[in-house]
Amino acid sequence: MKQNQTIITYFIIKGISDVPQLQALIFVLVLIIYLTVLVGNMSLLLLVCLDSHLHTPMYFFLANLSIVDMTSSTVTLHKILLTFITGDNTVVYLACLVQSYMFGSLSGHGLFILTAMSYDRYVAICRPLNYNIIMNIRICLLLASFCWIFGFIQVVPYVWMLSKISCYSSIVVDHFCCDLAAFMDMACSDITILESLTIIQGMIIYIIIPFFLTFISYAFIIKTILKIRSNIGRRKAFYTCSSHLTVIVLLYTTLTLQYAIPTHLLGSKKLFSLFNTTIVPVLNPLIYSLKNKDVKAAFTRKFGSWKVGTFAVT
Repeated sequence: MKQNQTIITYFIIKGISDVPQLQALIFVLVLIIYLTVLVGNMSLLLLVCLDSHLHTPMYFFLANLSIVDMTSSTVTLHKILLTFITGDNTVVYLACLVQSYMFGSLSGHGLFILTAMSYDRYVAICRPLNYNIIMNIRICLLLASFCWIFGFIQVVPYVWMLSKISCYSSIVVDHFCCDLAAFMDMACSDITILESLTIIQGMIIYIIIPFFLTFISYAFIIKTILKIRSNIGRRKAFYTCSSHLTVIVLLYTTLTLQYAIPTHLLGSKKLFSLFNTTIVPVLNPLIYSLKNKDVKAAFTRKFGSWKVGTFAVT
């Protein structure tokens, strides 16, 4: 039974670690990762906007993904940086709700956009002759708009029910941001409905539907690739979706492990959440740049006088 029930107006964010000797190191690492996320994704976003050769559906969705990565990292990591600078690790109740809402929304955005990209890859490989007709500007805008709008809407029930929790057993959030799982563990009022909603809707919207749609797309893609007689043709077809497939495997692996861990093991969940909000946004522009000849060529066209290094291509 939870003790010390109280109604609170603010929370104390515990952060990644509460060991004083590690705070400076954590700050430096988080700052480097955050700047890397901003530089890598902003570079890729600007390159897509500036180079007409990248004005295609694939890079349109990739630009949306870069916006999601930058925003998500800003929403989740800014408090770690501010706490070290100001020494204040408190967050008012309303601000915590807003952060929880944005964190959940942006997590959905990323999954939905990657699902839309899987459909784009399906059309590109399985129906190449009709690609420009099917993936026209109107369809791309509709898909992107749905990803953003639905991402913002689907998390509303969680935050609404979170706001109805009458009291908490503690004001210390064992996380680096206002995470739903941490709030649920601290709640001293009945959260049965919220727990059921988290399991059912979370699994369906975040895992089952996006994974099923992506799986169907790649089932057709693999079937089409296997029908190609020449080895060169098969390699070329697989190359067009290898970057997206790499990101998909990486993201779904961490999500599966995160959902497989029991709720009370918040420390492990925190590590996977940290991975998804730091390492994945860093790797996305690298994967799509280093494995993509079009991006490298675009970088050379726009910045031909520069030496293209390992990270410069992003």
